[in-house]
Amino acid sequence: MLLLAAAFVVGFVLLLYMVSPLISPKPLKLPGAHVVVTGGSSGIGKCIAIECYKQGAFITLIARDENKLLQTKKEIEKYSVNDKQVVLCISVDVSKDYEQVENVLKQAQEKLGPVDLLVNCAGTSVTGKFEAIEVNSFERLMAVNYLGSVYPSRAVISTMKERRMGRIVFVSSQAGQLGLFGYTAYSPTKFALRGLAEALQMEVKPYNIYITVAYPPDTDTPGFAEESKTKPLETKLISETSSVCQAEQVARVIVKDAIVVCMGIFRIIGLFYLGSFDSIVRRCMMQREKSESTDKTE
Repeated sequence: MLLLAAAFVVGFVLLLYMVSPLISPKPLKLPGAHVVVTGGSSGIGKCIAIECYKQGAFITLIARDENKLLQTKKEIEKYSVNDKQVVLCISVDVSKDYEQVENVLKQAQEKLGPVDLLVNCAGTSVTGKFEAIEVNSFERLMAVNYLGSVYPSRAVISTMKERRMGRIVFVSSQAGQLGLFGYTAYSPTKFALRGLAEALQMEVKPYNIYITVAYPPDTDTPGFAEESKTKPLETKLISETSSVCQAEQVARVIVKDAIVVCMGIFRIIGLFYLGSFDSIVRRCMMQREKSESTDKTE
């Protein structure tokens, strides 16, 4: 009986896996699309911007350091595939003032059109034993890594809903799936992105907006090099159990998953549980729109 039940579960999962391409959204076409990348002046963010630009996208780079932004802009423009492409640079701290973030993204959309793909890549890290980490570091990391993704997403979501299309990417970390020694300040901020993404996806799926979360491993970036200087011994030894990935490789995977909305096996299993919830959300949306339409005609 147990074997029969196991066979049924395996068969059901394989069925979901086979039909997933049929229920996945159409791939986002990057040629001519407006792609916004926060934390885009270096590391994974810069490589994501380059990857999208290579495929014909218009790019808005957002980061704090204006000089780095201008340097990155020149580097990205070398990969132009047509003379119409534009790289727009905006210097702003996405974690400080929501109204400022909203205003600069409004300006970016006025120049390059509505945002088709938002990649939230701004982030920072602090490592150390729990009691050795300054209390304000916990607050700063939550602001940068979590609110620094909430604010840009909040600023573009209304337009995406109106257009009934859009993609949002949250760049988390392997430390956002598994809490590790030395990451008591960092891991919770990356775990929070998953909760945000899953809840937001349920809200916006009826509007043809899709959310993806990336969980890159240790990646060769300036941020990783800086973080490694203060890692406790235990954290270093844990990191050394796996190889360090190249930012270009990670960026290619993130962009591919964002435009195709790939679903791993565990995500597919999750459809079994989420399907009924999505149905409830869609019914509520239709009832609300019907009610609003009735109110306007009266």
